[in-house]
Amino acid sequence: MRIAVIGQQDFGKAVLEAFLKRGDTVAGVFCAPEKPGAKPDVLKTAALEKDLPVFQFPSLKSPEAEAAMRGLDADIGIMAYVLQFAPQSFVTIPKHGTIQYHPSLLPRYRGPSSINWPIAKGDLQTGLTIFRPTDGLDEGPVILQKTCEIGGDATLGDIYFNNLFPMGVDAMLEAADLVVAGEHIEVDQDEDAASYEGWFRTAEAEIRWSGHADQIYNLIRAANPAPGAWTTLDGKKLQIFDARLHPVRRLGEVKGKPGEVIAVDEDGFSVCAQGGRIEIRKVKPEDGKKIAASEFAASGGIALGQVLGR
Repeated sequence: MRIAVIGQQDFGKAVLEAFLKRGDTVAGVFCAPEKPGAKPDVLKTAALEKDLPVFQFPSLKSPEAEAAMRGLDADIGIMAYVLQFAPQSFVTIPKHGTIQYHPSLLPRYRGPSSINWPIAKGDLQTGLTIFRPTDGLDEGPVILQKTCEIGGDATLGDIYFNNLFPMGVDAMLEAADLVVAGEHIEVDQDEDAASYEGWFRTAEAEIRWSGHADQIYNLIRAANPAPGAWTTLDGKKLQIFDARLHPVRRLGEVKGKPGEVIAVDEDGFSVCAQGGRIEIRKVKPEDGKKIAASEFAASGGIALGQVLGR
């Protein structure tokens, strides 16, 4: 088939390479312009290395973007991680329209941080959706879905790189084949089951030690590796990455107050929370780099009895 790829970053590159590897023709690649001083997007670099036409329009709503898409005479458009708004006047140009990847089980978790939020909320399952893009964000009819489990200790990085990334590449190939062959079924999303969540950024990743240990641990997992859950120590930001949850089952096991450092050992340090303690194994001080929590403690960065948080 003859495709047009619209995307960016590593996922866009992987999708491009997957279609090329099996012998499809990539008529052209659309990716967002780089910000001043930024390195070229890896999708753009990969496309240029393969002598493919690359288009970088500030807006896909422009007449120039639509004219470029028309000129490609593509069978189908493939949207692989796209942050630019793509209007119907653009996505309907290919013969079989356009399909888009979204890393959640739509209609749940519409929005830009759909991998973080299920983990932060303690969900046991997530997945991906291939759907028809409409003018509503992540609201178009569903073509294909794949599910994966969220392990009790799984981080954002685990779920994305081990599951949603490779599954997503394969799902884009599968869905494209179904659509071009006319064998797909489009299912409207159930609005009563829908949810929308915005960005999961630094503000959302702040740890509130008065919360339950389960909530804190889920937040740390959801923010690892980015944006990085964080707290404060002596007025400075301390990011927390690798951690483990240890439930408290008896009153006698409660050794401190929420946010208090209650243990320091060779694995790191532990912080008290409601319902348990959080064993912290990797941190990033405000003025430093990621290091083992045990190394941070050994250097005098933290000690028993100190209290984290504002």
